[in-house]
Order: sequence, then structure tokens, then C-alpha cells
Amino acid sequence: MGSNQSTVTGAEKVLIERLRALEIEKRQAATNTATNEDGFVEVNDNDLDTAGVFTEFDEKALSGSALRRSPTSLNVDQLEGWQARVLQDPKNRLALSALSAANIKKVLMSRAATIADQQVYNIKIPFEGAPITNQRSSGRCWLFAATNVFRVALMQKYNIESFELSQNYLFFWDKLEKANFFLEQIIDTADLDLDSRLVQTLVQSPLSDGGQWDMVYNLVAKYGLVPQVLYPDSFNAKASSTINTIIFTKLREGALLLRSLLRSPSATTATDIASTKARIVKEIHAILVLTLGPPPPPTDTFTWQFLDKSGKAKEVRATPLDFASDIWSSEFRITSSVISSLVSLVHDPRNPPLSLLTVDRLGNIVGGRGITYINVGMSTLKQACVSMLKAGLPVFFGSDVGQFSDTTTGVMDLNLIDYELGFNVSLLGMDKAARLRTGESAMTHAMVLTAVHVDDKTGKTVRWRVQNSWGTEPGTEGWFVMSDAWMDQFVYQAVVDPKFLPKEVRDVLKKEPILLPLWDPMGSLA
Repeated sequence: MGSNQSTVTGAEKVLIERLRALEIEKRQAATNTATNEDGFVEVNDNDLDTAGVFTEFDEKALSGSALRRSPTSLNVDQLEGWQARVLQDPKNRLALSALSAANIKKVLMSRAATIADQQVYNIKIPFEGAPITNQRSSGRCWLFAATNVFRVALMQKYNIESFELSQNYLFFWDKLEKANFFLEQIIDTADLDLDSRLVQTLVQSPLSDGGQWDMVYNLVAKYGLVPQVLYPDSFNAKASSTINTIIFTKLREGALLLRSLLRSPSATTATDIASTKARIVKEIHAILVLTLGPPPPPTDTFTWQFLDKSGKAKEVRATPLDFASDIWSSEFRITSSVISSLVSLVHDPRNPPLSLLTVDRLGNIVGGRGITYINVGMSTLKQACVSMLKAGLPVFFGSDVGQFSDTTTGVMDLNLIDYELGFNVSLLGMDKAARLRTGESAMTHAMVLTAVHVDDKTGKTVRWRVQNSWGTEPGTEGWFVMSDAWMDQFVYQAVVDPKFLPKEVRDVLKKEPILLPLWDPMGSLA
């Protein structure tokens, strides 16, 4: 046996990474490392060596014997001491009585925050649309938010008080298209191991209820729109978990079958692959027809009968595609052509500002528009939203709705839940980039902005009015209010008309996009 060079163990590698993170944090606090007002980290080039890493960081030294240690278990005596010290404090004994017997968020909710966040705004679109919609127990928020934007012009055009487009119609075609999209990704990645991260990401979630603005565009361009009364929600549209389970199982079975065929090329032809995929999609189609109902064909004429505001009976005959292409109103400045030109702004401080982002293998329709985001600072994103609202246009946006929010009051505010009061700890120790990197936060829900309050003296935005799709019981008859500070931390996306953007932002669309992996948090579907 000869002598061997010392090697770095797995535990030591973890320690090194932690120390590296601490070193980076330390340098960010130094004078030559700053964070600009939009949350993007600015690093002085002098801090980097030619390899692009921070200098004065000796990884070899960190892996030396001085830092080697064995994992430690929890000491029972120490735990007893901690518990005794916690309960010595009368405040903690009071907290124990309250927090162990009720909903933690309700106990720690700030009365001051709920009073401050009023439904008062000085910029509001003239027509918000009605009724408040309800996605029920499904993940279709993006379809509800999008159709809530589309319907406003149609309601004014046809002079109606209340109207919904069929979310179920888009849901049906999205499920079917995503099944086909998934199988094409499986075929394209057949040369990768099943255990590879990409293939595992695909098969773990073959399709979901969620989606993105570009996916809405794809669906409307290919299938059009219909009024909800002609294709209402089925039970399984309102509660989608069971059909998702069935479809997931069939798609995973199909994925394994296709991979097996493709890994036996001598006995497989392109025709075999095409026919096998078609058979799987046909099975999914049958499941959707039987659970969501047969949708109107996109090129067949439907008849929609309704009463206008005066009570007069009206009738519209159109195909779903023609109905979608005829979104306009003389009073409302959003048309089908405007909708097709809208762009997604995102605030992702992990990536450079004014960069174009896209996500690998994320989509719903093969050959359709891909997912693209223009990465900007929050000041740019918010100014674009204000400009949209001033022009009378609702704004589709994506956020992490579960953070520091309350469904009953409909308030989203960083000061809403006082965790420091209850536990002597803060849950705001990470910045936006750190939350994205660690999985603490991501886009989880799409809603619509219809108003904003701007401080008359400073010109700064204060609070935003939010149209949600959870029915009329939450919030103020279904309406939520979002503080501006909450928006900074937990809003990631806004879909706007590019005419409200500076030229330097519009020009980002001409850049080569940064390709993010499928598992990136920007690939999460609202």
C-alpha cells in the first residue's frame, strides 16, 4: 500500500461551499460590492481573478485538516436547557398558549397592516370586468387571469354587465397539447439515461394545470375562444387532481414505451414511433373528452345568445377562431393584435438586467411560441404597469401569492404576519435572488392588476388592486390589495404592451436569449 494524497470528503465539500457563500456575502457588504436599487448584485471586476472567482479565497486551505470534523448529533441535555430558557420568558409562555391553539398566521396578523392596506386608489382602469371568477380546486389561474384580461373589450363591445370566457375550453386543448409536447421531449431525450436530471424533471411532472402568457397566446392562436356558457366547467375542471393522476400515469407509461422503442433502433422505424405516440395521445384525448366534455371545434360556428345591459336579446354567430380575432372595443384599447404583441417582463436578480431569458423545453404546443422573458429591474416593471393602468389596460402578472398574505382579508404585505413577535425570528433574511436560488420562492399564481395608488408628493407607488380568481369570499368580495414593498419581493412577472417600454428594453427582444434549464425557478408555471 502506497501513501495517497488526501482527498476532500463529501462533507468537506459542503463546508467549502458554505464558506464560499459566506465569503461572497462578506464581499457584497464591502465597499466595492454593491446591490443596486433594483436588487441586482453589482461586483467590481477588481474582486475577480482571471478565472472569474473571488480572490483571497484559498479552497486548498479550507480543505485542510484544520477544518476537518465529524458530524455531530443533537445533545439531549443541551436541548433540555434550550427548552427551559425558552419557557423562562413570560412572553414565550403566552406565545405557547396562543400559537399552539390556533392558526399561527391569524395569531400573528398585524392589525396595523390590515388597516393600512385599504382599497383606495388614484389610478384605476375605467372598466374592470365582472364577475369575480373562481378556479376552484385547480391550477388554472393563468387561464383565468388571461381570460379576465380578454373579456373586458368583449363586454364593452357587446354592452353586457357580466361575462366569462370559457376557461375550460382552453384547459382542454392545453392538456392535450401538453401531452403531445411531453412525448416529443421524451423522444428527443431518448439518448439520455432515465435517471438524468432532465429526463427525471420531465417524467416527474409530465404536464400541469399551470402555464405562462406565451402558452395562452399559443392556445388562442390555434383554437380561439368561446363564451363560458357554451362550454362551462365540468366537475373535473373544477377539481383536476384525479384526471391529472390518470394522465400522468398514461404519459409515464408511454414515455417508457417510446424510450424502449427508440433504444432498439434495429427493430424500430420512424413510422413505429409516430404511430405509438399517436395512440398515446388518442388515449389522452378520450380521457379529456369524457372528463371535461367534448369542446366546440375551433373552426365550427357556434351561436351565442345573451341579454345586453338594457335587457335586449342579442345573438352572435362565429367560430372560436373568428371570435378570438374579433376582440376589440371603441372604448377599450385592447385588441387581438395588441394581445399578440404583449411581452413578459420579469424581475430575476440572479441574471443580468436587460437580458432575454428563455427556458429549455418549456411550452405547450409543438412549433408554437416559446417562453421568453425580458429581465428588468422592479422600477422598470412597475412603471410599465402604471403606464398600462393609466391607459385603461388590465395587467396580467405572476407572483408568489402564499408569502406574507392572508386569504380572508385579501392582504399581501411584508408586515402582515409578525413572525418576530411570535418566534423572535425574521423570515425576511433572504433577498429575492437568494429565495429563487434556494427554492424558497417562485411564481406560483397569476392574477390581474386593475388599479394603483401613487403618492401625490413622492410619485412613488404605494399599493395595488388585484383581481383574483378564488371567488368572492376571499378578500373584499374577491378583490385583493398588494403593498408596494410586497410587490418588490414577491412579484416576478408582468405582461405589458411594448409601447410603454423604453427603447433599450424593447431592444432586448433582439438579443440572444439566456437558456435556463427546465428545472429553473423561472420555469415554474403559475
